[in-house]
Amino acid sequence: MLRKTSVSALIACASAFASLPSLAQSTPEVTLTRLDCGTQVMNDISVRFTDTFAYPGQKLPFTFSCYLIKHGEDYMLWDTGHSMSAGPPAPKISIVDQLAQLKVKPEQIKFIGISHFHADHTGQLPNFPGASLLIGKGDWDGIKATPAMAGANVAAFGHWMNGGGKMEALSGDKDVFGDATVVIMRTPGHTPGHNSVMVRLKDAGNFLLTGDLAHFHENYDSNGVPSFNFHRGDTVASLERFKKAAANLKATVVIQHDPRDIGKLPAFPIAAK
Repeated sequence: MLRKTSVSALIACASAFASLPSLAQSTPEVTLTRLDCGTQVMNDISVRFTDTFAYPGQKLPFTFSCYLIKHGEDYMLWDTGHSMSAGPPAPKISIVDQLAQLKVKPEQIKFIGISHFHADHTGQLPNFPGASLLIGKGDWDGIKATPAMAGANVAAFGHWMNGGGKMEALSGDKDVFGDATVVIMRTPGHTPGHNSVMVRLKDAGNFLLTGDLAHFHENYDSNGVPSFNFHRGDTVASLERFKKAAANLKATVVIQHDPRDIGKLPAFPIAAK
């Protein structure tokens, strides 16, 4: 009887392992493409980007990056950068035109994940009225408040505020496609509802995109906090969580405003896979 049971167990295990390749093949392909969503500018980081007077007289270039995530036949945008009328930091080419080079139409964007409500991350949001908006609840509440929170780019959200589009105010993490390949992570502090995002790629590995959790390497490395952040303690706690996640996932961290991180992804129009 024992021998028969052992043989049956072995057959069951073999069957389970045999099914693994087909499961793997059924997982949709995920790709990640960087979009250029603003023109590089120099920022004095000694004024607003430290609350401990850490960088006397120092300036750093800031870039503005957005990302297209393809999940099977579905598309998600992460952030939408500056508007085309933003002055010196305005993009040279719109997101819509960059998507056209990838043969993707605005109406094909299923989700737009917003790291936070500032104008340099939401400027081109109105170009995608058919997308479901994913935004932190703290930021959504700040947009709808009377008066709205300082720094909130309220005008960009008008379509969704008026009920014209689908939206979800996130109070925690969000597994966007339900298979743990794209997870919006709650990382409050810069704003009350700030989020970052994790993307798992089959060949290139795991990526963590910061939003504005940190603006440049020096603040990321030292847990530096800009003086204009919403909550200092939340910022430090979010940085701690993000760094532990990056270590556990062996993830590539991409600081969205730091031009030193642009090369961590292939140059447009090539996607990381």
